[in-house]
Amino acid sequence: MATARRVEGDAEWAARIDAHRHRRPPSWTTVEDADVAALVRAGGGPLLVDDVATWLTGVLDDTGAWAAAAVPEPVNAQVDALVAAVAAAPGTVVLVSAEVGLGVVPATRAGRLFRDELGALNAALAAVCDEVVLLVAGLPLRLKPPPG
Repeated sequence: MATARRVEGDAEWAARIDAHRHRRPPSWTTVEDADVAALVRAGGGPLLVDDVATWLTGVLDDTGAWAAAAVPEPVNAQVDALVAAVAAAPGTVVLVSAEVGLGVVPATRAGRLFRDELGALNAALAAVCDEVVLLVAGLPLRLKPPPG
């Protein structure tokens, strides 16, 4: 599952999406612009979701959260649906996400909103996942080793 959406008139972003497409093995089936929670619930084989941060950005865009005084309820509903889907996933799901809590607090409201919401989402997903790995400089750090 590729979560990045094309942005009208943004050639650089389109080139990034195309580069990702070309790097994928031909044997992979890629789904774009779909309901991630529904796809996770459906199962059917290993699923790679790349990435949670870009998915959340789309949710924040769609709900007008950037300009809202408080996080709109549809953001929470979609986040809760994703976490519940991952918790009940019938198969293997690998989630890729950014870690935004290791740096400075952003100077802008939008930056802080994104940092806070992604941090909360990452924590909620980590709580329901069997394994959590942080990659730093390409080196894996097991935060939550697999069961057994």
